[in-house]
Amino acid sequence: MKKILTVLLLTGLAAASVAQVPVLNSDSAAKATIYIDFDGQLVQGTGWNFFGPIDAQASGLTAAGIKEVFLRVAEDYRIFNVNVTTDSAVYAAAPGKQRIRIIVTTTNYWYPNAGGTSFVNSFSWGDGTPGWVFSGALGLDVKNIAEAVAHEAGHTLGLHHQSSYNASCTKLEEYSAGKGIGEIGWAPIMGVGYTRNMTTWHTGANAQGCNVIQQDINIIASALNGFGLRLDDHGNTHDDATPIAVSAIDFQASGMINNYDDRDVFTFKLNTPTNVRINAIPQNVGTGNNGANVDIKVGLLSSFSDTIGKYNPSELLNAGVDTNLNAGTYYIVVDGVANQNLSDYGSVGSYSLAGFIASILPVHHFSLKAVPQDKTHQLRWSFRADEPIKRVHVEISKDGRRFSTLAELSADAGQYQWQPLDNSVNFYRVRAITVADERSYYSNVESLKTIKGNAIDLASTIVNSNLQVFSKGSYPYQVVDAAGRTIRKGVLKAGNNDIDVNNAQKGLLLLRVNESNQPTTYKIIKP
Repeated sequence: MKKILTVLLLTGLAAASVAQVPVLNSDSAAKATIYIDFDGQLVQGTGWNFFGPIDAQASGLTAAGIKEVFLRVAEDYRIFNVNVTTDSAVYAAAPGKQRIRIIVTTTNYWYPNAGGTSFVNSFSWGDGTPGWVFSGALGLDVKNIAEAVAHEAGHTLGLHHQSSYNASCTKLEEYSAGKGIGEIGWAPIMGVGYTRNMTTWHTGANAQGCNVIQQDINIIASALNGFGLRLDDHGNTHDDATPIAVSAIDFQASGMINNYDDRDVFTFKLNTPTNVRINAIPQNVGTGNNGANVDIKVGLLSSFSDTIGKYNPSELLNAGVDTNLNAGTYYIVVDGVANQNLSDYGSVGSYSLAGFIASILPVHHFSLKAVPQDKTHQLRWSFRADEPIKRVHVEISKDGRRFSTLAELSADAGQYQWQPLDNSVNFYRVRAITVADERSYYSNVESLKTIKGNAIDLASTIVNSNLQVFSKGSYPYQVVDAAGRTIRKGVLKAGNNDIDVNNAQKGLLLLRVNESNQPTTYKIIKP
């Protein structure tokens, strides 16, 4: 049974010189082989030769274009125990019933008006029948050619089209076009993903009917094709976590999420209080995680398995951590997850971890104080360092974990004024960068929100040492802890007030203010 991908928007054949094909392999140890043939092939004696021999010309792609097609297709098949290759010798040495040749060619006179074609299950036929991708019909567009190669290879491995249906089981699209825009715009590989950033394997209704659910990964890894999934490369629990060696400035790791139940756990140790930035990036071919197959979520846990944070930006496929940690043992958990367009089933693939280490100066060396004033936030800091400072950055965050640069200032700067765009809480810290090796040192983190002009306004409900209160009048106040013990009491003055709660125990505190004989209580957290 033959399945054909019909391309609706085609351009004429484009002329290009024949490029030297780079020799590339995704997994040389695997016997099963998907050979992407870019340099032309004479095909005869197959089911395609209804008009006689086909002298297929080269792909018309440059060496750089060939490499990108390979990288995209290799990532689509990364989780499987199969080698994607550009080397004809590797194809020739592969078992006859565990290989397929996908010919990428500008020659399509014998099969016009299509972007590619292949026979379902032909991977295991063993008679040399190839699949086809018509590069000229696809405008020599590298992404579209890669999508077509992965799609046609999928047919040879037993897959039909992923289709779209309405609630009445009426087919809306033979080739599901997916959904979404931007980095997380998605479509199934066995649909049509030319306009989506991310294409993956999918479980859904195929072209044979709305009740015929096709699980792409399960079919590709079935016994008929003779290969399965690659072995898990990292443990799933704390007990079998992979140790990461941490240098003075950074650490590196990589891995692969090879099914929807898989997660990778790493562990690392810090000997001193440290600022840690971790970037978890899916394998990709360019800006915006182009060509990625996995949406990454990162969890950071303590040695007691307490969750410090989970990081999964909703509009991005990568995830980042930026936080200050005490000395100790920590765990990183990497998972492939669903998003608003993609299901968890298809969120699989390879990724890299890059960690960056920067010292945190003790607070008595580097002190930041933030106070609200009218509608602005006034930041003042001071530090003592053992080596010259090149410059300082004022950094801001909405969640206290992921910081970005608000201003870059000279080394002798000691204050900065900022007018927030809204009344939400902002977290601030200051980063000092040394002259000698451009290492970064960080202040403490302060949090503020903009004063709204109420009778009583708190700069923040999260405090470490000083509770900052703006008062429109003179009102009696009392600070008590969760046990009802009085920590501080007195009278607020009109304007800004600093209430020292440094000696209070961590946990819930209550600020009680008697505003014109109307008692009001405010909840405060001391972390």
